[in-house]
Amino acid sequence: MTITYTAQVATCKGFGCFLKLLFRWRGSIYKLVWLDLTCFLFLYYSLNITYKFLNPDEKRIFEAIVKYCHVYTNQIPLSFVLGFYVSIVMNRWWGQYTSIPWPDPIAVFVSTNIHGQDERGRVMRRTVMRYVCLCLTMVFTNISPRVKKRFPTLDHLIEAGLLNENEKSIMDDLNEKFPRHSKHWLPIVWAASIITRARKEGRIRDDFAVKTIIDELNKFRGQCGLLISYDTISVPLVYTQVVTLAIYSYFVTSILGQQWVENKKIEEGVYNIVDNYFPIFTTLEFFFYMGWLKVAEQLINPFGEDDDDFEVNWMVDRNLQVSYLIVDEMHHEHPELLKDQYWDEVFPTQLPYTVASVQNKEQEPQPSTTNIEVKKKQAEVIPVSQSTNRLEDMDDNTSGIHFSATRHRTTSGSSNSMHSIAGTMSRVNTVASALKRFLSRDESRTNVTTPEAPTKLPGSASSASLTHRQISHPAGSVRITDQVIEEVDEQMTITSTKGHEPRPNVQSIFQPPPEVPVEYTRSVSNNIPMEAMLPKGGVDALLGVPSSVPSHKDVDQGDSRGEGGELDYNLPVDEFELLKAKREQERLERQQELLARTISTQPAIPHPEQQLDTDLLLENLHTLAADMTAEQQQQQQDKSAGGGDTQL
Repeated sequence: MTITYTAQVATCKGFGCFLKLLFRWRGSIYKLVWLDLTCFLFLYYSLNITYKFLNPDEKRIFEAIVKYCHVYTNQIPLSFVLGFYVSIVMNRWWGQYTSIPWPDPIAVFVSTNIHGQDERGRVMRRTVMRYVCLCLTMVFTNISPRVKKRFPTLDHLIEAGLLNENEKSIMDDLNEKFPRHSKHWLPIVWAASIITRARKEGRIRDDFAVKTIIDELNKFRGQCGLLISYDTISVPLVYTQVVTLAIYSYFVTSILGQQWVENKKIEEGVYNIVDNYFPIFTTLEFFFYMGWLKVAEQLINPFGEDDDDFEVNWMVDRNLQVSYLIVDEMHHEHPELLKDQYWDEVFPTQLPYTVASVQNKEQEPQPSTTNIEVKKKQAEVIPVSQSTNRLEDMDDNTSGIHFSATRHRTTSGSSNSMHSIAGTMSRVNTVASALKRFLSRDESRTNVTTPEAPTKLPGSASSASLTHRQISHPAGSVRITDQVIEEVDEQMTITSTKGHEPRPNVQSIFQPPPEVPVEYTRSVSNNIPMEAMLPKGGVDALLGVPSSVPSHKDVDQGDSRGEGGELDYNLPVDEFELLKAKREQERLERQQELLARTISTQPAIPHPEQQLDTDLLLENLHTLAADMTAEQQQQQQDKSAGGGDTQL
């Protein structure tokens, strides 16, 4: 039975509350050590008396042995070995207690989810909880001598009401076929089957409740298996043997090493006459170390019959009683719903105290900064303009975000227009900028104005960034961050101009409209030029070169062109060719976007002598785009001339 003394140490007064516990016998260290201490003192005094009757030569030999044992006894690392071992045993002891499963959660779930006030519903609930308690009791009979003595066989479980005759016959049959393994898990399997049957009969209203109960049953079975594992796998025997040998060998040598002899002196040179009568400190040392070992011996298996072992027999009775009470007596029962005492007040300001407890009235806990007061003058807010952490004081090379406001003046005719680019935000935390800042040697700052490009990209924010830009950057470094941030802006603009798909509604999700078949017509002639399949302008429109290619809208409407680029409405339109033209148009648009990004990401030139030839760059890009368009047109014309009617 577990010895509890919590009530005696609830309040510490005077010299301490542990002193009143020193004179208790049951569960005390005296009860564990007294027999070993008696044997130790008996052997000590036996050698002490024998020494007094020896002749001088024998006394010298005895004294040499005493001196040898006294010197080398301290070589045994007793404190370290024993302390670490007891720590492991204490953790294992508490882990075994927390591993003991309790059927209360399962009983609550069963009572809540298995409905029915009839006899069958009651039988299901009670049987499930009886199987749960039977499982734990069978585990206790395997690990606890107390429970094994109470229920030595399955017949005793039948007499206790935890098992029925038909269930015992099933267990006996399984034990004959598979005798090597414990069958404590079998009642949990039966309980899970009853839960499944209750769901089929409609007594459990949803599958989530079934899953909840099954999960709790599985958790209960797992904890029972953990108890079996604790019983099967102990602290390694070699460690237990090391500790035991260390303790007993230490005190066997202490019987000789701590003997009182005539030539034995303490450090001050005074004869230790007290040990001639009683070894005080040797006895205390034995008491402490041997008591420590006895604690480990008692707690290593808390399911035994020691004073501080767990009350497993009480658990068996309690579990069955509480389980039946929850699932049967209190099933779907609760007191009448009444208004509480503080219904009108919403919540009580303070609960009442008795005369005995009013002196223990506690104050409201306060935070640690309650008594800190800030003076009115110190609480004034400093304006932002006076803050020392200003944006202009930050170094452009170390700042992650830069703001610049520049003005560029252009003249058109007799009127002057002022273009202002204010609040331009750029990011410098890129790989290219980091490498260029690392390779830069000149840390001075210069202002370089990027010349206006002769060829503009219509509708591109990147072209404006190339023509109207005044960039401040350190000399000797190449800055590409302004173009990087505008690439993001251009991409956002392109994305925002695309059509948005309509948001789905309930009708479109659950009742989709029937698909309408599309009729395809066969074209009479495939000699339609490539210009009929491209948008007006094509790539040349992007680069500022006029083009006679029809727009995407014209292609969608089914317009076709004859010789000379004129629209010929007499030619039949092939739907397949229109779809193919749309795909080609999308591909060209992607190429145009890629070209625009390539231009926008060109780095600004820090010095005039290092300036790139922008005209040459745009000319090369224009030539590349024209070659791509001409190649596509030539391929289409070759296909139209050598092909025939397109077979769909």
